[in-house]
Amino acid sequence: MLKHLEALCQLPGVSGREDAVRGYILEQVRELADEVIVGPTGSVIALKKGERSDGPRMMVSAHMDEVGLIVTRVCDDGMLKFANVGGIDPRVLCGRTVLVGEERIPGVIGVVPIHLSSGDEKDRVPKISAMTIDIGAQNGEEAKKHVRPGDVCVFDTAFELFGDGLIKAKALDDRAGCAIMLELMKQDFPGDVYFTFVTMEEVGLRGATCAAYTVAPDYALVLESTTAADIAGVDRDAQVCRVREGAVISFMDRSTIYDRELFARALDVGREKGIAVQVKEAVAGGNDAGAIHKSRGGVRTLAISLPCRYLHAPASLIAKSDLDAAYELAFEMISEITAG
Repeated sequence: MLKHLEALCQLPGVSGREDAVRGYILEQVRELADEVIVGPTGSVIALKKGERSDGPRMMVSAHMDEVGLIVTRVCDDGMLKFANVGGIDPRVLCGRTVLVGEERIPGVIGVVPIHLSSGDEKDRVPKISAMTIDIGAQNGEEAKKHVRPGDVCVFDTAFELFGDGLIKAKALDDRAGCAIMLELMKQDFPGDVYFTFVTMEEVGLRGATCAAYTVAPDYALVLESTTAADIAGVDRDAQVCRVREGAVISFMDRSTIYDRELFARALDVGREKGIAVQVKEAVAGGNDAGAIHKSRGGVRTLAISLPCRYLHAPASLIAKSDLDAAYELAFEMISEITAG
């Protein structure tokens, strides 16, 4: 699972440009699935048949895309103007390195330096509209040989294991969920399971909306990453969830009220099987469950998330123990649900 996670995090996959991630996933699932299709919006739907096919229709889902940037204009001086794809805090951007376009050209995000700023500008967070990406071009003509509007940029961040069982990388949201699903597909389940690797979650749950209509599940399990705020300066009461304290179960977020029985059962399974499980202590954020649970006539839905520090930043952080806990809890829940 860790090998898959490392490979997936190093691939570019900004929303709507998930091609490299999809290619890797297709290489893996063709040997594991009984049927594989790629939908019109680019999502991969892989059916793993179980011992029986007359039980509940089960969908397990994670999104392939990551937040990033998109070039909006190539300036005469060779600098690139850009917009964000997905929710990115401008405070994490200045001075960061990115890889631009199909050629993966190295670039640096710049802004007017503080010693040239005046008045209140020194104390304000610069807007993205005030930033540019410097790819080292001498002028716009040179830059246009390599970059054009519509090209996307990913953060240039190495995958690293560090500290006491911690993992640092870009795109842990949600390549971690994808890695868990690839590991789950190696297992046998009592009933059929549709594993959906979906697109464009970060810009409106678009791939999941389509995949849910295609699969038409009775039950859905969404594997995600969620904000952990167990960092310096944040009171424990406001930390939402914490790294190294296990898989995260949500009762509600801003797009979903989760199935009450599944939520309670997940906590019970954690206690019964000795799997570390924690409850997300806030009504915040959202994920593909927001689209899946209200598709067609409705879907009973649960989310299992990884606590992740610095979500939607150039580098985020998870714990290997939480990754394992999320996998173990997902395995138990899928097994129980598909048993009917």
